[in-house]
Amino acid sequence: MTRPALWLALAVAVTAGACKKEGAERAPAVSDDPALPPDRRDAEALGREVFELVDRAIDYRGSHRGRPARSLRQMGVDSLTPLTARTLVSVNREPVVSVQFRRPDGRAITACRGDSQILEEAAVNGRFTLMCTLRNGSQRPIKVGGPR
Repeated sequence: MTRPALWLALAVAVTAGACKKEGAERAPAVSDDPALPPDRRDAEALGREVFELVDRAIDYRGSHRGRPARSLRQMGVDSLTPLTARTLVSVNREPVVSVQFRRPDGRAITACRGDSQILEEAAVNGRFTLMCTLRNGSQRPIKVGGPR
């Protein structure tokens, strides 16, 4: 790339970034909606993390010649956040991610888990199904993501 072309590319990138910052406002997340029932609100919050981690695990496997990550740490991801604890296991080379609230008091849903199928389901339907654990210990599938 010639020097003028490099400067032009840099100028376009900086301008695009500046324009994006000015007009970009964070749309309220579905889980921020106080009109949602508590179980759906909790599942949406956990679902965003599960989806992101499954997506990263699939990317990791793709860029490492089909070898799945053995842990979140290997992918460069912390297993603890201020709100959640996260785990990754591989079942037949497919990632299964679990995310649970560190302080489940007052939560309707305490944990959710998902595998690589949620990526396909989200791509087709805009929503995906997670298996979630309720406060009483029972489990049920919950659809999250996308519009209500």
